[in-house]
Amino acid sequence: MTPTREPGALAGIRRLLVLVFLLGSVGTGTELLLLEHTEDIWQLIPVLLFPAALLVLAWYGVSRSAAALRAFRGLMVLLVLSGGLGAWLHYKGNVEFELEMSPALGGWALFREAMMGATPSLAPGTMLWLGLIGLAFTFRHPVLRPEPTF
Repeated sequence: MTPTREPGALAGIRRLLVLVFLLGSVGTGTELLLLEHTEDIWQLIPVLLFPAALLVLAWYGVSRSAAALRAFRGLMVLLVLSGGLGAWLHYKGNVEFELEMSPALGGWALFREAMMGATPSLAPGTMLWLGLIGLAFTFRHPVLRPEPTF
């Protein structure tokens, strides 16, 4: 399939989205490795998703194929889901820790302490926004447009 041309501004926005995704993924992936975010399978999910997404993006860069772009889109959905799961796991771990320290803690006080705990509850949101940036890149992409049938 030969992709149709996009207006220059839209093509420029796509390039910017890819650049932001690349910088964010490399930076976040590196940070996770430096933080030794590798203790169990749950911590390995984001560590493995970033290089997988970068490899698929490289595949798309070389092939410009719809299959590569669909695979990238699927990985972006997994990034978004992993961000939500990670936020829940971080929060849950902080709640458990806070309850060990202060068993009587509850309600708003427990929520506040868990959100401000040692494990940053909102840090996995980075996965979510990087996944959304990747999805924005694929939105109505010309490579994914069906070929006209005559």
